[in-house]
Parts: sequence; structure tokens; C-alpha cells
Amino acid sequence: MNKLNELLQELGISKVRLAKYLGVSRQMVYNYLELDDINKWPKEKKILLYKLLDISNDNPNPFGHIKVTTDYLMSVENRLNQSMKSGGGVDTFVDLKNLTKESQTLVTNILNLLRERLSDDKKKEENYYAFLYLYHMLQSMDNVPEIKYIFGYMSKATGFTNPEEFKFNEDKQFIFEGILYSALTLYNNGGASRSKLTLSHRRFVQEIEKQKEEKLGRTQQLFTYRDQALKELGYAEMNNENAAEIIEKIAEIESRGSILSTNE
Repeated sequence: MNKLNELLQELGISKVRLAKYLGVSRQMVYNYLELDDINKWPKEKKILLYKLLDISNDNPNPFGHIKVTTDYLMSVENRLNQSMKSGGGVDTFVDLKNLTKESQTLVTNILNLLRERLSDDKKKEENYYAFLYLYHMLQSMDNVPEIKYIFGYMSKATGFTNPEEFKFNEDKQFIFEGILYSALTLYNNGGASRSKLTLSHRRFVQEIEKQKEEKLGRTQQLFTYRDQALKELGYAEMNNENAAEIIEKIAEIESRGSILSTNE
């Protein structure tokens, strides 16, 4: 594998470009290159690499015989560029043109990481639910600012970000990080147990159930308002033509209900 590393360096192929070509993260490329045998690579990634370097699959010494001439270097570069244009990149199914260069790189790296993790047969189900929950968090981030603080804390705790860096509300982020650090310290040092936290977790479940009931009640109330609006306006159903009028009537009915509640 030392020969492969030397060859990639001689060809000027960075780990980032190779990662994009292979459809994996840069860290995964480092992992691949640390293996002592190319046959330990995933089969499809090995085939892609051989195709890029114009190597026969049955070659017992795949990298030792290659001499980097100008013609060979250009042919590899052309294949690499062609792959990026014809379908190797995520921009073939995600429109990135209105994003900044940094945002495009971020989206590409995230999608490559998702694809890589979700293809892991050993942890496919576990990774699926982890990313499903992440998706739910991203959907809720505008209404729950603490989600951003959690992401920031984890980035700092894993060494990616300076712990003194605050990109959001500094005071709130500072306080939240201190609380989260204390909680995780208690968790990691064995100061917490299921038996000790049973009551707390029960309250957590009850709070979630209460929120669901309130949301369901609100939904049912809106259905009631909608039916009343249809009746008052003389419509049988709500459609594109009458939607604006019905929504306005729903707001009026809701307002009347609020006034009645206040007077009572």
C-alpha cells in the first residue's frame, strides 16, 4: 500500500479528490490507505480505483509496474474529471449552484458520509435510526435553539472546534454547554443509573405525552373550525379555489372563540 500512496502523491491526487471519486468521506480514504492489502478494500471501491489508474483486476502487482509519464498522468486526470462531471458527484441529484463554495463542500461531505454509513452492513439499522433522529433534529432546529448548542458542544468535545468558540447566542450557549458537561460527566463517571433516573425519565415521558395530547387537541380543534367555516360559507369541501376564503373564516371563528373565553 506504500506504493499506492506514493503513486497518488506522484499523480497529485489529494485525499479529498479521491474521496469524492470513490463516493466516501476523506476519513474513510485514510482508513482504506492504512490497510496492508488492496484486496481488503470494498470490492466496488477497488474496482473504481483500478478503473481510475487503468489497472487490470488480475494484476498481482497492481501498483509496482506503473511509470508516471505525462501521457499517463493526463489520462488519469481526464478520467477523474470525467467521473466528477458524469455522475460521481452529489451535485447530479442535489442542486448546489446557489450555495457558497463552503456550503457546497459541506453538503457534499455530509451526503458522502451518510451514504457511507448507511451502506455499512454491520450497523445499517443502527445508523439508519441515528440519521433519522438527526433528520428530526434538523427539522426542529428553528424552534429548538438548544439543538444547535448540542451540535456545537459535540463538535468541541470531539476536538473539531475550539471550546472557546461561540457561533450562536454566546451566553445561552455557554450556560447550556456547562450544564451538558456536568450531565455527561455524571453519566460517564457512573454517577447515574437506570434505577436512580426512573422517576426523572417517567416525567420526561409524561411531558412528551402531554405535548402530543395538546397537539392532537389543537389539530382536532382546527378540524372543528374548518367544518364550521365550510358550513357558514356554504361549501361542501376545501379546495384551491376557496382555500384562502376558508382560512380567513377559520381565523375569524377562532377569534370569536377567544373573545368568548375571555368574557367568561
